Amino acid sequence: MAVPGLLLGLVLPLVLLVDQSAGDVFRFASYIDDYMVLQKEPSGAVIWGYSTSLAEVVVTLTQQGKPVMKKTTYVRAYSDVWMVILDPMKAGGPYELTAQQTTVNMNSTLFVHDVLFGDVWLCSGQSNMEMTVSQIFNATAELYNTAAYQSVRILSLSLVQSGKELEDIAEIDLGWSTPSAENLGHGSFTYMSAVCWLFGRSLYDNLHYPIGLISSCWGGTPIEAWSSKRPLKTCGVPWMRMGSLEFVTGPREYSVLWNAMIYPLHKMTLKGVIWYQGESNQDFNRDLYNCTFPELIDDWRQTFHFGSQRQTHRLFPFGFVQLSSYETDRTSDEKFPEIRWHQTADFGYAPNIKMPNTFMAVAMDLGDRSSPFGSIHPRDKQTVAYRLLLGALAVGYGEKLLFQGPMPEKIQFMEHEGLLILTYTQQIQVITMDTRLFMVSCCDDYECSWIPVSILTSSVQTLTLDIHYCTGTPVAVRYAWTTWPCEYKSCPLYHPTSTLPAPPFTAVFDGQNPETQLLQIQL
Repeated sequence: MAVPGLLLGLVLPLVLLVDQSAGDVFRFASYIDDYMVLQKEPSGAVIWGYSTSLAEVVVTLTQQGKPVMKKTTYVRAYSDVWMVILDPMKAGGPYELTAQQTTVNMNSTLFVHDVLFGDVWLCSGQSNMEMTVSQIFNATAELYNTAAYQSVRILSLSLVQSGKELEDIAEIDLGWSTPSAENLGHGSFTYMSAVCWLFGRSLYDNLHYPIGLISSCWGGTPIEAWSSKRPLKTCGVPWMRMGSLEFVTGPREYSVLWNAMIYPLHKMTLKGVIWYQGESNQDFNRDLYNCTFPELIDDWRQTFHFGSQRQTHRLFPFGFVQLSSYETDRTSDEKFPEIRWHQTADFGYAPNIKMPNTFMAVAMDLGDRSSPFGSIHPRDKQTVAYRLLLGALAVGYGEKLLFQGPMPEKIQFMEHEGLLILTYTQQIQVITMDTRLFMVSCCDDYECSWIPVSILTSSVQTLTLDIHYCTGTPVAVRYAWTTWPCEYKSCPLYHPTSTLPAPPFTAVFDGQNPETQLLQIQL
């Protein structure tokens, strides 16, 4: 997309926004519209908009012509914003929403039709979140599988950036809509996110009540563009580098997408967020991602909590996709593995003490060499959405189910036998006796080097690695520390019944007790 077009698309919405909020226009916030989903109980949905100073605004919720609820508020002097918080509502609908403005000189009434109450999820990130249903496997069948999901409503924001925080959305690509083949598959990287849709559709299948999905994503963008100034300052992010970076093709200026595509939603009551981003940070402040990502999560939570008058939970569930694989000539490149690790704040799993109430979908085994959109854009988004669903049900809805693959909790170094024994938190299934993905760091008097080691034997929860070829002292072990760990769904380790892959990990041996290394795994 050409820069002049981007600038034009930015200026016009900002002018429109200023005109509409100048005090002489009575309206709802731009995302409050027909077919929308409002957050259900136990939270109250926030309804807000613009009006004339000192006006009285009465918001009424009706069903089949009968008033269900009425809320009155007054616009303060020298203000043009009104807001009410609806009483918590059970899931269901449809309802009609009206707002009536009364001033000394006039009365005006606004209407919003076919409103449902359910759970509202925000979906954000870069191009793998931006891909539409028309770009994924089994696209034709998926596009026409919408008839049973008319209570899953979708909203897609336009690509807009801003140098300051906007109070309202400047531009919307797809207003609140019922799903259709057209709006789910509207070209490549346009309109509705496939991951978002598939995740929400699966939630509906499990919860059986309305789901609202908001897509706010932009391909080729680093996390810094989606962050407010607070986490950037906390993490000591240096001033922008404006050189050419392979994977940063969208806006890279700090906070510009937070300002225009996230902050304007902060008064909304949300259930949770899912996030798919990180590719653009492999060459852009990669070493800080273990700080910038947890701090972004905390900052978003704080902003939405207070912006919604505490209706959005302070620790709302936040799910993310750990990066998949892509083909590269740099066989020893550790950039993607490092980002995967930093996505977990260097714990290897989620939730953890730095990232509470989060959940992770591992995607490193979903590589797609023949993707027409480049191998960095794998087409199996159904498995991604399913793994996100498991995390959401467990973390966001309290269901007792397995949502992450096995991680090692104990490492035993058997020096005389030349063995390394890994004990896992769960049952494991060895798909292949791999000789490449487990590596041990071996040190002599001069240097340390990583060497691949073979799986020798396995049992229900243990693996034995052959480390005879480690000349020197083994000091660390790691797994799947490569850009392309395995072919499609063929990594070495999975859970036997859930088919969830073991996530990548790295662990340094305890120098005080090299024979037994305990990893603090808390799933």
